[in-house]
Amino acid sequence: MAPSAPRTRAAAALRMKQIALDNQDRTIRRLRAQLATERRGLATMKKELEDTQVALEASHKVIAGLTEIGLSMSKKIERMKVKKQKVRANHVECHQKFQARIHEAEDSMQAQHLLIEALVDEKDSLLQTIHGLQEANNAPAPFDGDWEEEPEEEPEEEEIEDIPLGEGEIDDE
Repeated sequence: MAPSAPRTRAAAALRMKQIALDNQDRTIRRLRAQLATERRGLATMKKELEDTQVALEASHKVIAGLTEIGLSMSKKIERMKVKKQKVRANHVECHQKFQARIHEAEDSMQAQHLLIEALVDEKDSLLQTIHGLQEANNAPAPFDGDWEEEPEEEPEEEEIEDIPLGEGEIDDE
């Protein structure tokens, strides 16, 4: 049996190499399948990453737009505050001027009232003087002391004539 032993050993070695090659082939196919699966997963992840990147860029644009709108609104608010302060200051100034005019009018009315009182007093004094002179000269009294004041006439308002547009003349002299 000696001659068949080397054949058997060679066949066994060949068979062992064939089994090893078959195992390596299966391992290579399994690894290629894993590699393909990993590549598909990587491609999916790459697509998701690109989508995320696009979404992130869109978010950045939206944020930049909102920031710009916010800055614009802040500027408008500041301008409105300044305008409000100017309006308020103008209102205070107008109110003070109006109050000053009211005080001037009140002072003028008070001065006129005092002047009227002085004139009435002077009139009474003049009437007494006239009455005293008439008594001294034995002249008849032109009035009996019951002084009736004439009612004050209200000034009539002048009517302004309506002039149709385009028919009036303007003198530049």
